Amino acid sequence: QVQLVESGGGSVQAGGSLRLSCAVSGYTNRRNCMGWFRQGPGKEREGVAAIGGSTYYYYADSVKGRFTISQDNAKNTLSLQMNSLEPEDTAMYYCAYLVYTGSCPRDWWSPRWVSYWGQGTQVTVSS
Repeated sequence: QVQLVESGGGSVQAGGSLRLSCAVSGYTNRRNCMGWFRQGPGKEREGVAAIGGSTYYYYADSVKGRFTISQDNAKNTLSLQMNSLEPEDTAMYYCAYLVYTGSCPRDWWSPRWVSYWGQGTQVTVSS
């Protein structure tokens, strides 16, 4: 069993920054792919960023250059630094633990690989 607890969401104006954190506990493999997903109003859940084996990094085209995913194995945390936020980034953000070890699957952005989800944290960006 894996437990994921997100924090750090909130409301910001366009151009602002937020940092999301995910506390990871339970039976985990540090080499497993982990990621951040989001689900906006009326939209499907989608992958935003992922990290595999603390070595491989993946980003959705819509956030490249603005978001940075990181992992601190000593503190058992997964983070997402979000800069230059846009109203289109408004969504519930979820921490995810994927059933894939070493790197991340080619279609890492698909929720089908996720075995555990956090409860989510809301991010709202106003124009």
